[in-house]
Amino acid sequence: MGQVKEFFGQKMPKQLVFALDILLCAVSFLMAYLLRFNFDFQKYTELSVAQMLPIVLAVRAAAFFYTRTYAGILRYTSLDDLRKLFVALSVSSLVLVAAQLVYNKGLGYQNFIPISVLLIDYLGSILALSLLRVWAKIMHYEWNHTNSPKVNVVIFGAGEVGSITLNTLHQDMGTYYNIVSFLDDAKQKQGLSINGVPIHKPLDNFTAQLSSLKVDLLILAVQRLTTLRRRQLVEACLNAGVQVLVVPPVYKWINGELSFKQIREVQIEDVLGRPSAEIDSPLLHKELQNRTILVTGAAGSIGSELVRQLIRFKPRQLVLVDQAESALYDLELELTELYVKLNFEVILGGICNKERMEAVYKTFTPEVVFHCAAYKHVPVMEENPTESLNTNILGTKIVADLAVKYQAQKFVLLSTDKAVNPTSVMGASKRLCEMYVHAMDHYLRDSGHKRTRFITTRFGNVLGSTGSVIPRFRKQIMEGGPVTVTHPDISRYFMSIREACQLVLEASAMGKGGEIYIFDMGDSIKIVDLAKKMIKLSGLTLGKDIQLVYTGLRPGEKLEEELFHENEAVQTTDHPKIRIANLPTPQSEQVLKDIEALIGLFSSQDNVAVIKNMKLLVPEYVSQNSVYQKFDVRK
Repeated sequence: MGQVKEFFGQKMPKQLVFALDILLCAVSFLMAYLLRFNFDFQKYTELSVAQMLPIVLAVRAAAFFYTRTYAGILRYTSLDDLRKLFVALSVSSLVLVAAQLVYNKGLGYQNFIPISVLLIDYLGSILALSLLRVWAKIMHYEWNHTNSPKVNVVIFGAGEVGSITLNTLHQDMGTYYNIVSFLDDAKQKQGLSINGVPIHKPLDNFTAQLSSLKVDLLILAVQRLTTLRRRQLVEACLNAGVQVLVVPPVYKWINGELSFKQIREVQIEDVLGRPSAEIDSPLLHKELQNRTILVTGAAGSIGSELVRQLIRFKPRQLVLVDQAESALYDLELELTELYVKLNFEVILGGICNKERMEAVYKTFTPEVVFHCAAYKHVPVMEENPTESLNTNILGTKIVADLAVKYQAQKFVLLSTDKAVNPTSVMGASKRLCEMYVHAMDHYLRDSGHKRTRFITTRFGNVLGSTGSVIPRFRKQIMEGGPVTVTHPDISRYFMSIREACQLVLEASAMGKGGEIYIFDMGDSIKIVDLAKKMIKLSGLTLGKDIQLVYTGLRPGEKLEEELFHENEAVQTTDHPKIRIANLPTPQSEQVLKDIEALIGLFSSQDNVAVIKNMKLLVPEYVSQNSVYQKFDVRK
């Protein structure tokens, strides 16, 4: 049996394939005569069949040799292999027909090969040689899956990608994939079949449908599936205990071909993410095209995605600042490889280094500044208040002041929902950043001079950002657990990095100065539900394959985040996902002086003094689960 498998395997000699093709052509030619003359064996002698056979085979052999039909591995026979076979047989048959016409009519001789015989031989050869390859492929697949585990599969999407996915599954030797059905929302496809696999309509009770089909695995093979529809399908699969895989976009296929290893598990980002339309507004082009744009924190999760989106608007130059050397180097390599004509500069340096930042502004004179750089981890900043003061507040002051000095047109601060009624050092520091740029905008406006317009954007957690909960859960699941959640009731707002950056750009374009833009984050999601869903998506069973452990709230951590202050009047904009928080007009000069005095405390490295002053400047800053609770101004 092993030798038979090897016969149809990868090591089958090309010479043997060539010989089998010639043998089948010989049989086809002889059968063509019998069919043409009603199995009259006397015609073989009368028509000199034995003399004609070597000529036919020689012509066929020359065509096979030229098109290399024998070079394909039988078990991997593809449409391209069959196309070569069709070309070889068609060309060689045309040559034989031409020879027959010349021999009979041109030279006046008889008893060559009747055209009717050549036609029957042509069709028979195509059938015989194609069946050899298909049969070899089927037998090799069946033999190799005799003892393989059987997995019942449903492919969602009965288009070209779905058909390619079917063929890809058949080529995987590790598992026997029993394709139960295709499912497709398109009515015109329902009731049809692909390679013998029926196409059915997805029922409203999709969970019950999967159970009735006894499905083990569902593969999403639709390139343009809406986020809502994807979420519905994945939720149904999780409820039915069905594993879900997704076919990557075509542009990610290797050399234009899909391999089984490229079909990946559905990620939690695929389920939580919301549809984010491509932005291509004339206003954005006007604001960003042919501009010199500075991005601080450019190598971070949000900063790097913002850079990728800015490229679409053809800026004159991008100036990318970050103090993380390795991450900045990776970004430089990415941009160099993907955007050959892009004019950009990578600047290694921290935003707290005033001399370094001034050199950047003086050299490049940016017209638009996106300030993404900040420390963001709540527990770390709770233990290092002076560093939070230095980087988040002083860093923001330096780049904002320089934007004014070098007459940048717009300065966009990326803030966080943790700045709303902050309970942590990190949240309070970002609130003070908001206060500084807001006061700066009013101060410049009141001065009557040409001014830099300061705009703040505020949003919640982004999916998959460095250090966020999703990568941590994913790592814990890969390591076998336990998955740790701080509190059973803790919840957060989530948004994809791509959508967040799109909204930042939209807000920057519509901003006139002094606004705090708040993004619609959708519904708040309980972290424990997120963890359970990620465990299910990994094909594991909670409590059996992996454990979930509650560790308690960390210092400064809230149970629920908020998007705006109680004293902020929120109004809508023309964009459905962007609102404005209208704050009372600040005493701008006093705010600027107070924050500058707070920054002056950095040199003392006195955490208590820093916290006390932050609480005086941000009265709504009430610490939670922190040693700094005793200094709260508002109880």
